[in-house]
Parts: sequence; structure tokens; C-alpha cells
Amino acid sequence: MSFISILLALLLEQAKPLPQINPVHNTVRNWVRWVLRNFDAGAKPHAWLAWCLAALGPALLVLAMHWLLLWQLGWIAAAVWNVMILYATLGFRQFSHHFTQIRDALLAGDEVAARAALARWKRMDASELPRSEIVRHVIEHSVLSAHRHVFGVFVWYSILAALGLGPAGAVFYRVTEYLAVFAKRPVKPELPPVSDAVRERALRAWEAIDWLPARVTALSFAFVGSFEDAVDSWRRHEAVHPLDNDGVVLAATAGAVNVRLGEEMDSSALTPEPAHLRAVVGLVWRTVVMWMVFLALLSTARLIG
Repeated sequence: MSFISILLALLLEQAKPLPQINPVHNTVRNWVRWVLRNFDAGAKPHAWLAWCLAALGPALLVLAMHWLLLWQLGWIAAAVWNVMILYATLGFRQFSHHFTQIRDALLAGDEVAARAALARWKRMDASELPRSEIVRHVIEHSVLSAHRHVFGVFVWYSILAALGLGPAGAVFYRVTEYLAVFAKRPVKPELPPVSDAVRERALRAWEAIDWLPARVTALSFAFVGSFEDAVDSWRRHEAVHPLDNDGVVLAATAGAVNVRLGEEMDSSALTPEPAHLRAVVGLVWRTVVMWMVFLALLSTARLIG
């Protein structure tokens, strides 16, 4: 079921991607805000309660529906439910249009348009960035988006689906990622305040939840790229920053395609150029194919066994 569900969800997402503003994401956003508004009292016990309700509530609801469909209507109905959930949680097209817009502007020599598109995407001041720094930011943000929207979802979905928990892992991963992003957001008067206790819990929980997916993504990039360079770059970065999940992914990417990323990456690597954007696209898609082959082999082995 995992292989078929992921394959159909990816095809559906490529054919008709969810818009950036959609009912599913709005529902999760409103749920998180409601929970924090009503349960975030500032104390540590309240912080854990608020986080658990916000993160586990949607996952448990999705799991309950999966089991209900499986028991009442059979595995086909449960598989359709899996596809629907994966369609809502996977998201190549949720960020790829930003990447394409910036890449096309750079290839056309329009650095002004590339800076403007990057500023809209990352909500940063890109007006003074040189060409190489534009490319670096695009690569870093694209790779991390692919990790969080695709490969991290693959990992958590596959693990919990193998345990009979259906698509709950995909929902849990994406909601906890949103909680971490929401906790770090700038304070706005129209949004519920987030206490220091909830902020700390959300960031620590996300660090733990993303630990394994980040390293699976890094290892996947190593397999489909320059293996020795990717692993060497990853190990050197992790020796200095052992809890930096994003840094592990970026270090593996830098080694896999031999490009300089981050502030402390290998200075012997190549300076980011627009040609590296194509290399990163190839890296990501080869990783997707590798994952699909791996899941297909697992599914075949289970059927034969």
C-alpha cells in the first residue's frame, strides 16, 4: 500500500498541485492557533500539553479514519485515504515554482528579477546579494524544502505505515514542522502569543523528530551523488554541529554536487553558479526515483513473503 499510495500521490500532486492557500492547510493552521490560544498558559506542563494536543490531534484523527475505512470498507478505501493524506502533505509544487522563477531569471541574466523573487520567497532583503549568493540561497532553501515537504514525509509515513498506523506519520511530521515554524515566527498582534515554554518545546521536539529524516535524506543524496564527498562533508559538519539537522542535509548536498553552501562549508568546493541549479534538480529527482525503487522492492518482498 505504501508504494502505490506514494506513487499516486506524487503523480496527482504533479498533475494538480494544491494551491499555497488551501482548506487543508488552513484547517491545520487554525487548529494549531486554537490549541495554543486555549492551552498555552506559559508553564512547562502546559507547554507539553499544548504541543501534544496540537501535534497528535490531527495524526490521531487521520489514524482513526484509516482504521475505520480499513475495517468497514477494505484496503482499497484505506489506500484512497492514504493517497488523499499524502497528496495534502507532500509538496514538490508548493515550492518548485519559486525555484523555477528564480532559475529562469538567472539564466536570462536578469539578476534584479531573481533578487526580487528570492526576497518574496524567503522574506529577506536580497537587494545587495551577488549572483553566487542568490544561487546559494536558492539551492539551500530548495533542498531544505524538498527534505521537509518530500523526503521527511517519506520517512515518517513509511515507518508508521509499516507498523499499521497508516498515514499518521506524514501528518505528524508536517504538523510538528509547522509548530516549530509557528513558534519562531515574529510576534504579531493579530496572532495568539507563543510562550517561551511552548517555543522551547516545539523546537526541541522538531529537532528530535527530524533527526532521523535529515540523516536519511543526507544518506540518500550521498547515494545518488558523489558518495565519498557527501559523507565526508556531512561528518565534518556534524562533528562541529551535532544537532544541526538542516546543516547535515546542506553539508551532504554540498558534497554530493561539489558546491559551496552555508557559512562554514568546504572552501575547496565550487562557488555556486546557475549550472548548479540543474545539478540539484537532478539530485532531488534521482533521490525520488531511488526511494520509489526501494519501496517497490519492499512491497514486492512482502507480497512474496
